[in-house]
Amino acid sequence: MEQSKYITNNISINATAEEVWDALVNPLKTRQYMFGCETVSDWKVGSELRWRGKMDGKEIDFVTGYIVSIDPPSKLVYTVFDPLSDMEDIPENHLTVTYDLITENGATTLTVTQGDYSKVANGEKRYADSYNNGEGWMPVLKAIKDLVENG
Repeated sequence: MEQSKYITNNISINATAEEVWDALVNPLKTRQYMFGCETVSDWKVGSELRWRGKMDGKEIDFVTGYIVSIDPPSKLVYTVFDPLSDMEDIPENHLTVTYDLITENGATTLTVTQGDYSKVANGEKRYADSYNNGEGWMPVLKAIKDLVENG
C-alpha cells in the first residue's frame, strides 16, 4: 500500500478567527488572493463549492468540489477537482482541503492541508504541481495574511 501524501502549510495572522474565516468564504475576498477566483457555495455540508473566475473573457469553474464539514470559524473541509483536466470527475479523483483555524494570544494560525495524493489519479504529478518546489499553499497563505491584516 502506498504511503499517504499530503501538503500542509500554516501561517500566523494577526487577526481573529472570524476575520480570517471571512477571508476564506467571502467571494469578494477570495478573488483577491485565489488567482482571481471567487467562491460560489451556500456553505452547507454536501453542497457544491466552485472556484469561479474568468478565462478568455468567459466565466468558468477552475475548481469544483463539495463541502465535507464546516464549523465556523474554526474548521472547513472540502473536496477539490480540476474540471479542466482530462480526468473523470468522480469522488476517487477529488482531493480534500482542510482549513484549521486556532486563535491564541490575539493571532490566528491558519493551517491548510491538501491530499491524499496517493489515492487519486495522476497523484504524483498533481502533488508535484501543488507542492511547487516546497511552497505548496504558502503564496496563497501569505496573500490571505496580507489581505486580512492590511485590507
